[in-house]
Amino acid sequence: MSITSFVKTLQNIMRNDAGISGDAQRIEQIVWMLFLKIYDSKEELWEFHDDNFESIIPEDLRWRNWAVDKKDGEAKTGEGLLDFVNNELFPALKAIEVDEYTPVSKAIVRFAFEDAYNYMKDGVLLRQVINVIDSVDFTDYKERHAFNEIYEQILKDLQAQRASGEYYSPRAATDFITAMIKPQLGERVADFACGTGGFLTSALNYLQPQIKSTEDNEIYDRSVYGIEKKAFPYLLSITNLLLHDIDNPAIIHGNSLDKNVRDYSEKEKFEVIMMNPPYGGSEKDSIKMNFPVKVRSSETADLFMSVIMYRLKQNGRAGVILPDGFLFGTDGAKLGIKEKLVKEFNLHTIIRLPHSVFAPYTSIRTNILFFDKSKPTEDVWFYRLDMPEGYKNFSKTKPIKLEHFKPAMDWWENRIEIKEGSFDKARKFSAQEIIDGNYNLDLCGLPQEKEIILDPEELIATYQTERTRLNNEIDSILAEIHEMLGDTNER
Repeated sequence: MSITSFVKTLQNIMRNDAGISGDAQRIEQIVWMLFLKIYDSKEELWEFHDDNFESIIPEDLRWRNWAVDKKDGEAKTGEGLLDFVNNELFPALKAIEVDEYTPVSKAIVRFAFEDAYNYMKDGVLLRQVINVIDSVDFTDYKERHAFNEIYEQILKDLQAQRASGEYYSPRAATDFITAMIKPQLGERVADFACGTGGFLTSALNYLQPQIKSTEDNEIYDRSVYGIEKKAFPYLLSITNLLLHDIDNPAIIHGNSLDKNVRDYSEKEKFEVIMMNPPYGGSEKDSIKMNFPVKVRSSETADLFMSVIMYRLKQNGRAGVILPDGFLFGTDGAKLGIKEKLVKEFNLHTIIRLPHSVFAPYTSIRTNILFFDKSKPTEDVWFYRLDMPEGYKNFSKTKPIKLEHFKPAMDWWENRIEIKEGSFDKARKFSAQEIIDGNYNLDLCGLPQEKEIILDPEELIATYQTERTRLNNEIDSILAEIHEMLGDTNER
């Protein structure tokens, strides 16, 4: 079944179900069923290789024993299927007992269903959806990998639902950063806000051709590590890694900001970190206390930058997507973070991205910071990636593609300063120039452009995101003023 027809078939069936509202909720329903189907296929492979294998899922709740329609008239459907799913399947999966000795490959079932729910109210329609999903043979290597395209389309559809857009970074951006970082087999790649697992799967795709032996396969299986706070994207990322043949996905369901950054051991650091930290959000005071005063911020992106710096191994490499606000921000925390970045790390490249890279979710301008932990910064190269010819802005139907990064990729290997009119497109600044400029990294910016007219929905989403960012910035400044005044009770 083709990518478009698979997703559309499922969505068309579910549109007739009164319990589901909107495409985002329809996709949530598709994903929990996909997970169980894919997991059951994985278990078939594990059973083949291990005669003593035991499933963590009770026997009568395994996909093969309740979901498969054997065309003998015995398949559960209607009210009987709904009753089974709502009152037996979900409660049992949520109650699976796990401890520190439970293998990751088994514990993920419990974690995946902690906050999952069935919203469908029509058992006949539910049976139809299950039959479509069951038609894919995930035990077949080629079919499983072909399905990655379908899964990628599901993630793109999620991005268009606005509220869920934060879970998805454009594939072109994750692939570009991966190609510049060049992870090697034997290095571990981390993303501390991994969403649907885009950076991790880009890394796996880059590492896969490096596999030459059985031992390499085992190393590959341990190559990526992620943390995701929200339940639904956590389920998406686990499923994504299973589809990429990672039998024990090292994805933690939790908050990367919960731990004091001073307490990280060498074992908790990584050779490669690639991520797109959430921005525009704020954290409570108890979270901020996990960071030194000089880098303590209310803005989530700032806090994640500190986590990245504390968890990067010596000589490790990082590629991080950040909004413009980080580059020109002058509040105490941003200055402290940028000072640490320049003086303790080698911030060697900043790629200024064109507008609307994350459309339709947000039109906030973004940048990619590349740095490593090899030496203090000596020079910082800036390169402005312009909108490709023929494009006024990116959109759901015209997203950014890897080929649009080609000018930056070509320049990366042959760095020269470029001036267009009175504007710098590419330029190198010394660390001292950055320091003398009070750590302003808003350099090689875009020339003044014609006003970009967005459709009403995109305009509303942009204003809402910008309002949240400004509110958080104001809250952060007020908190610093109260702290200076010694007023810890008032906010």
